[in-house]
Amino acid sequence: MPEPLTVLTGVAAALPLENVDTDMIWPAVPNVTMKRGNQAWIAFNRLRFTPEGDERPDFVLNREPWRHAKILIAGDNFGCGSSREMAVWALHEWGLRCIIAPRFGDIFYNNCCLNGLLPVRLARSAIDTLMTLAADPATATMTVDLQRCRVIAGDHEWAFEMADRQRRGLLEGLDAIGLTLSAMPTIRSFAEAHGQRQPWTTLAAPDKA
Repeated sequence: MPEPLTVLTGVAAALPLENVDTDMIWPAVPNVTMKRGNQAWIAFNRLRFTPEGDERPDFVLNREPWRHAKILIAGDNFGCGSSREMAVWALHEWGLRCIIAPRFGDIFYNNCCLNGLLPVRLARSAIDTLMTLAADPATATMTVDLQRCRVIAGDHEWAFEMADRQRRGLLEGLDAIGLTLSAMPTIRSFAEAHGQRQPWTTLAAPDKA
């Protein structure tokens, strides 16, 4: 399961591109693997590397201090396109823990919440300010407080919203299975009450001969 995320402070990188789809985040490249734990090198592969495999020096995540960014400030509709969950794995394994954008692809957003990568929606005006701050190494360090649902950058602070279940999963480091198991007392209580109301649905299986 993913590690819990409560308060995150780190360098933020600005990626001022809109409609970044999951193929751009996790492209099908030679020798690609779908095994977890070996995805970081695939993240933004075509943007990070030349066809010969050399780093592109103008790509933000190839430059200091953003090479070690924990937060990504992205353009509108980030993570659109196909539902490939490997896109989230790759970003998380690369070292990112939070993406801030005006809007996300729905499936990508849900995959982030189940894999320890916090997606934060903020208004475009806030994103513009964060982009400017992130572009300067002197102001690129920011804090995202999931406990209070706040983004803090310098003298600026913005509130964001997140559904309770998704927020809890990130705060406690729970994936889909973990969230289900955490509800076992409620599930058992429902099953017992349902069995009493409709006992024919819980008939014991016949003994094997």
